[in-house]
Amino acid sequence: MHKKSPLKPSRRAVLAGGAAALAASTVGFPSILRAADKSLKVGVYGGYFKESFDKHIFTEFTKASGIAIESVAEPTGEAWLVQLEQAARAKQAPADVSMISQTSMLKGTSVELWAPLDEAKIPGAKAVHSHLQNRYPDGRLCGVGAVSWYITLVSNTKVFPEAPTTWAELWDVKHKDQLGLLALVSNSYLLEVTATTFFGGTKMLDTEEGILKAMEKIAELKPNVKLWYRDEAQFEQSLKSGEIPMGQYYHDVTGLAAADGHPVRSTFPKEGGINDSGSWAVSKASKAVDLAQVFIEYMCQPSIQALLSRKVGTSPTIDPKLTDLTPEEFAAVSSEIAPIVPRYDIYQEKADWLSQKWTELIVG
Repeated sequence: MHKKSPLKPSRRAVLAGGAAALAASTVGFPSILRAADKSLKVGVYGGYFKESFDKHIFTEFTKASGIAIESVAEPTGEAWLVQLEQAARAKQAPADVSMISQTSMLKGTSVELWAPLDEAKIPGAKAVHSHLQNRYPDGRLCGVGAVSWYITLVSNTKVFPEAPTTWAELWDVKHKDQLGLLALVSNSYLLEVTATTFFGGTKMLDTEEGILKAMEKIAELKPNVKLWYRDEAQFEQSLKSGEIPMGQYYHDVTGLAAADGHPVRSTFPKEGGINDSGSWAVSKASKAVDLAQVFIEYMCQPSIQALLSRKVGTSPTIDPKLTDLTPEEFAAVSSEIAPIVPRYDIYQEKADWLSQKWTELIVG
């Protein structure tokens, strides 16, 4: 999973109202026993993302619970999953609870890497969107939605005074050499964008024939793509300068750049933004499952979901109506337009084949 840009903005104060949320986050959280000298290792994506959690979230959790947090910077992609698997075999846990991408959640579930969670101890999980309640085939809860975010259609306002309204804009021949797109089949979600925009939805991705049809359509984009990017900062700088004036990028980071005066915008196309997410999961090797469940319950609280939106720029994993986010604050991190939800199942089941065909047909 790709969170987050190495950009270090001076503030997420553009998402306003943080002080009130900080106050609210330390109250209204009964049933936590003060846990003297207890500590928990929590893995989150490194860089700006981890710094935001350290400063705004983990300190508040410790105040509320008495449980100290030792945060661990996770590498992006599936490297962290591999580390957790290897450590679990040695009955060790580099982190007790980690933020895990949905594809990695599925892979970890297939090898029983995650400790089953006691739903009675995490009542707040019931409010989390159902597709972010991760379960074993027998129904046991093994992951709970932590944060979600959007990849949207971004553009430079100097080059394009009018905002685009549809993902189909990427295919327009007038955009030759103007696009920056994510380089991997498993993090660009261009299969889902293409299926939704041109083929009536992601059901076509149920078959290899349908996937190849979508890839053929994506191949038509190649003349327009100036950069297939893995380094988010590289595209971000080119978008700001207008060198690569259109593409796909993170809604929240683009909003921050715009608030800092850069000529960029994020647009939710009529087909929807791509809604990606991470879940909290506990390593089966952890000896602190009880404390981890206290942590996950805390993170499900509406006041904390609102705090995450204000201070980290993520979208709530619960119904936003349960939070006190203003319409403006919600718009800064999300949209009322129905999202494009990635088909994580195909990236688990067909990973090697997808990567091979993606290289052959698209980025090779």
